[in-house]
Amino acid sequence: MIRMNTDLSTQQHIKFYIETLGCSKNQVDSESMLASIEKYDYEFIEDPQDADFVIINTCGFIKSAKEESINTFLQFRNSYPDKKIIIAGCFAQRYFDSIKELFPDADGFYGSQSPSMIGEIVSSVLSGEKPAVKRDDNITQLERNHVFNFKGSVYVKVAEGCNNNCNYCAIPIIRGQINSRTLDDVYNEIVSLLDKGYFEINLIAQDLAAWGEDLGEKSLIPLLKRISELKGKFWIRMLYIHPDKFPVQLLEICKRDPRILPYFDIPFQHASEKVLKKMGRKGSFTKHLDLVKRIRHELPNAVLRSTIMLGHPGEGKREFLEVKKFLQEAKLDWVGFFTYSREEDTKSYNMRGPISDRISGISAKRRKRELEDIQSIITTERLQFWIGQEIDVLIEEDIKEENLFIGRGYIDAPEVDGLVVVKAADLNEGDVVKVKIVGVSIVDLVAEVVK
Repeated sequence: MIRMNTDLSTQQHIKFYIETLGCSKNQVDSESMLASIEKYDYEFIEDPQDADFVIINTCGFIKSAKEESINTFLQFRNSYPDKKIIIAGCFAQRYFDSIKELFPDADGFYGSQSPSMIGEIVSSVLSGEKPAVKRDDNITQLERNHVFNFKGSVYVKVAEGCNNNCNYCAIPIIRGQINSRTLDDVYNEIVSLLDKGYFEINLIAQDLAAWGEDLGEKSLIPLLKRISELKGKFWIRMLYIHPDKFPVQLLEICKRDPRILPYFDIPFQHASEKVLKKMGRKGSFTKHLDLVKRIRHELPNAVLRSTIMLGHPGEGKREFLEVKKFLQEAKLDWVGFFTYSREEDTKSYNMRGPISDRISGISAKRRKRELEDIQSIITTERLQFWIGQEIDVLIEEDIKEENLFIGRGYIDAPEVDGLVVVKAADLNEGDVVKVKIVGVSIVDLVAEVVK
C-alpha cells in the first residue's frame, strides 16, 4: 500500500480510497484523481475497509504489471463485495475495447489520459450507472492538496507519452506520443509547491530531455535556468533522461547551482549496439561509456542510475558479456535490472528468431541475478566515496525508541535507491539536516548529525 502525508480537516458522508499500482507517474495521476474527486465533496481515507468506493489506478506496461492489476482487482472485489470499484489507469486505457469483458464485476472504467476529470465518472457510478470512458485530452494538472510521498518530497510530471518509440515499449500505445505541459505551467506549479514547504521537487516524464519538443522548444534547460533564479533552499531532482538525447548543457547548470542535483537517471537498457539497434535505440557500448565519463569528469560528485534489460531478441552470449563489461567499467551508482516482456502491438513482438530467454542454457532471469550480484558490489564500493563527507539529508521516518531516523541524501531517489540512517535524538519528519557520513551498511549510508 502506498504511503501518504495528509491531514483531513472535514468528515464527509461518502468516503473513497485509491490504490495505486505502477510508477511515480501513476502516483501523480492518483493525486490528480484525488483532487478531482474531492471537488465533489467526497472524502479520501487511507483505509479501504471504511470506503464507500475504491479506485484502482492500474498499470499495463508489462506482463507482471498487468497480472498485478488483475489480481489487485480480484482481491478487492473478494474482500469488499458490496463496494463500488472503478478500474482506472494504464490497464484500462490499453485494453479499453475489452475492459468490460475482462472485469465484468467492476462498476466503472476510466483510462489514463485525463485523471483530473475522473470526478465525473465517480458521480455516474454512484448514481447506478456503469460508465466506461477513455479520453485523449491535453495534459492538465490540478492543484494537489494531498501527495502520496513522505513529508517534504513531491513529484511533478511535466509531460505525458513518448516519441522515442522503442521497439519493445508499450508506453506510446498506452499513453500516446509526447504531450507536454507548458514551461510556465510547470514553473508556476513548482513555485507553488515550494511555497507550501516542499523541499524536494522530482521532475518526471518518460523522457525529460524531450519535454516541450511537441510545443516547438525543449523546455528542461530553460526551466532549470528560471528555477536557479529563485531564492531559498530546495532540491530539484531529474528522473528519466534518455541517453541518446542527454543535454550536455545540463552539466554546467548543475555546476552553478547545487540545488539542481547532479543525480542522473539515464536508462541505458543495454550496452550492445546490436541489441540496442533491435530495441530501436541509437546507443552503443562506447557512446554510453563516453557519456558516463563526461558526466563524471565535469561533476565528480555526480550520481548515476540506470536500467538494464536482459533477454531482448538479438541478445546472445557476446552481447551479454558486453553488458557485463559495461557495468564493470562504468561503475554506475545504482542499476535496476529486468527481463524482456514480449508485449503485443510492439515492434519487438514479431521480431524473427527466438526470444533470448536462454543463452548456453542460462535463462534471462539467471543472467539478471548475475548482473545484480556484480552491481551490488559496485554500489557498495561507490558508497564508500561518501564516508567522511558532510551532506544534507531529508528526514522521512522516525525509528522510535532507537534514536534513529531514516532519510535520503541527494544520492538517493525516492523508493528506488538506498537510504541514510541518521543517529540522532530530536529530529522530525521533513527536517533537512546536515550530517557526516560515518559508514556504509550494504546499500545504505550511516550518518551522524553535524553539531
